[in-house]
Amino acid sequence: MKMLLRTTVFTPVMIWTLVVTTFVLGWFPPEGRAMLAPATSASVSDPGRAEDLQSIQRVLENKLVQQRLEDLGLTPEEVNAKLSGLSDAQLHQMAAQLDALMPGGELGLIIALLVIAILVVIFIYLLDRRIEIKKNS
Repeated sequence: MKMLLRTTVFTPVMIWTLVVTTFVLGWFPPEGRAMLAPATSASVSDPGRAEDLQSIQRVLENKLVQQRLEDLGLTPEEVNAKLSGLSDAQLHQMAAQLDALMPGGELGLIIALLVIAILVVIFIYLLDRRIEIKKNS
């Protein structure tokens, strides 16, 4: 009887938790911006340079980075011109440093999912305790 009651309560709770979580995550989609890559990326013979340039462009598409560059007085055209002038080694070094510096990314999503999972476990535990107390009464 206890197992049957536990599964009959657990299933709807889990379904509604997933529905609410999916709704909340879908309500706030990640914001994306498109930006043109420098013209030199099409004629690049080194695939490593193209990958580094692409990872730097992804970072430059971030709103905070764009705002900071604007605050410093740099336009996107000036930034692209400076990127085009970098050597392969400098570009690779910059891409490696940017990967280490960029905060957030998937980490924020992982933390949010962990918090939701912990709340679901606590909710199920409290619900199970409440059912046990009702049985004993």
